[in-house]
Amino acid sequence: MTFKLPSLTLLATLTAIATAQTSTAPKKPVTHRATTSATAAKPAVPAANPADNPPGVPKVEGTPKPLYSLRYIDTVIGTGPLAESRKFYTVHYTGWLTDGTKFDSSVDRGTPITFPYGAHQVIPGWDTGFQGMHVGGKRRLFIPYQLAYGEAGRPPVIPAKADLIFDIELVDQSDTPPQPKPAPAAPSDPTKPATDPTKPVDPTKPVTDPTKPTTEPPPAETAAPKTPPHPEGL
Repeated sequence: MTFKLPSLTLLATLTAIATAQTSTAPKKPVTHRATTSATAAKPAVPAANPADNPPGVPKVEGTPKPLYSLRYIDTVIGTGPLAESRKFYTVHYTGWLTDGTKFDSSVDRGTPITFPYGAHQVIPGWDTGFQGMHVGGKRRLFIPYQLAYGEAGRPPVIPAKADLIFDIELVDQSDTPPQPKPAPAAPSDPTKPATDPTKPVDPTKPVTDPTKPTTEPPPAETAAPKTPPHPEGL
């Protein structure tokens, strides 16, 4: 005997069987893949500076990066002439480490120093740290170790890789080194006559002792007997 189900009943039965199979089947994990867009934002690349690749110099790619810099604060603006290169600077200074340790000071000694500016006779930070100053001006310099005493420092006073702080004062500038002040003259000996230093000594004449007479004294004349004064002359 064959039973025939109505069409609607058969369709409902098949749908129920398919739903049961779908719900019991294990689900596969869904993997989300990042999509690459042609219009995605890219980090901005700074424009090349033509000065970094001048004509006649092999071209290189890349952006120059700074290593270190000198910083300063003008504390007093000088009223004298503008500081010039290739001059002799007379300077007062005081230097500290960044922990506040004072390691040197011309101010404490009361005597400024003189050096030729830009002649590499001082640390590099000093060879550039006076630019833009006027005579009489004061400035605080913040000098990185690369422009000071380098990686080695100058033990035991300056540690390795020590950044330095200087207070500087541009006292004067000149074309030639200032002449040292003459030493004070020694007190003269009153027992010896003064000599003229502008007159050379004659090497053909013997040196005489100025304390002794150069000639024999003349013979003493026979003194005439003195007569007592007349009473009227008293």
